[in-house]
Amino acid sequence: MIGRNLYFQIIFRIVLIVLPSMAAGWMMASGQSLTLILLCFFFVVMVIINLINYMNSTNRKISYFLESVQNEDSMLSFPTNITDKPIREIYQGLNKVNSQIQQLKIEGRQQEQYFQTLLEHVATGIVTFNEKGFVLHANSAAKKMLGVDVLTHINQLERVNNNLFQAIRNIQPFEQKLVSVMTERGINQLSIKATSFKAKENELILLSIQDIRNELDEKELDSWMKLIRVLMHEIMNSIAPITSLSESLCQFFTIDGRPALPEEVTETTIGTTIRGLNVIKEQGNGLMLFVESYRKLTRLPKPDKIIFKLEDLVNRIKVLYASLENSEKVKLGATVSPPEMELFADENLISQVLINLIKNALQANEKNSEGKIQIIAGFNSEHLPEIQVTDNGPGIPDEILEQIFVPFFTTRENGSGIGLSLSRQIMRLHGGSLRVRSVPGKETVFSMIF
Repeated sequence: MIGRNLYFQIIFRIVLIVLPSMAAGWMMASGQSLTLILLCFFFVVMVIINLINYMNSTNRKISYFLESVQNEDSMLSFPTNITDKPIREIYQGLNKVNSQIQQLKIEGRQQEQYFQTLLEHVATGIVTFNEKGFVLHANSAAKKMLGVDVLTHINQLERVNNNLFQAIRNIQPFEQKLVSVMTERGINQLSIKATSFKAKENELILLSIQDIRNELDEKELDSWMKLIRVLMHEIMNSIAPITSLSESLCQFFTIDGRPALPEEVTETTIGTTIRGLNVIKEQGNGLMLFVESYRKLTRLPKPDKIIFKLEDLVNRIKVLYASLENSEKVKLGATVSPPEMELFADENLISQVLINLIKNALQANEKNSEGKIQIIAGFNSEHLPEIQVTDNGPGIPDEILEQIFVPFFTTRENGSGIGLSLSRQIMRLHGGSLRVRSVPGKETVFSMIF
């Protein structure tokens, strides 16, 4: 409707230009009065000026409207009580578009306010900052965990805790870090995870921050309780026979509550006593070995980290594997992708972990005629270096899966129960983790994540 009326006005003015022009041309050709010719040309000029003003008036209004939209000025309103119907219809259309823009802005602000309120109420800290370190948003939970009242730039965190500042400044997308922060309320154990995204051509980093202190305390207490139960079990198993045997030996040399005389001690008593003392010695040695195992677990050396090719380490492991007992019965395969992949770690300690995991896998496949062990090294879905040791043995039952990393817990008769504990401790010293998943009857996968 708007276009049709506008076209009519334009065509009408063009007709008013063309007809007088043709008339003026005819009068000039037939030698008519010069005054009439000039009047025709004057009329044509006036109509042209009117057409230009008419088009410019409409264009100026539309241009003004577009500039207002560009400047986010939604208060603009055009008059609709004018007599010019085409212009009135254009103004009505612009007002309608402007009203819709206003409604969209209101809805956008309401949605923004909703999400801001939502972020303020979640227990997880959320911080967004750009590549220059300027903080675009930080909710109350984040400021509380970080120990600041106002956060406008990540450099402010240097005054709070340098380790925290360095961790946030150097964190990479999809990376996760654990940082301890001392605040007025005590020590916060913060888990910080980063994600990157683009907004208006700017690269932004989104941090999610969680205080996992309570979870760590619960895990630590649970680990201590499991360790104490195992220690009590092992120590009681060693001390109970010693106590019982000592009492029995004392009875051989006590008669009616008095020490036995030399002539009352027989050769049989002496022989029994010697055998009993040997048993006590063996139990004592066993207890000493147990304590030595605990000592090894708590006195691991600090990793001597170097950069080395992972493929070279895997090749050495394959050579060592060939020397293990029954290794010819279980096939070992290895894949490193990319082949040039490197690690920054203590090569000897990582080798120790790998050998321990492979030995466990080999022992698990003792009775498996089709046993296979696979070493798979590469980058996982979180872009972190990972080494997996997979076997197709009987698997680990769910009821003991959580206990296999408890020191001295073992399901083997001759096992010490410290191999997996040592391995996990070595990975923690490298800032990584050792995880396990198992499907009984199908496979077991140990993952070394750096």
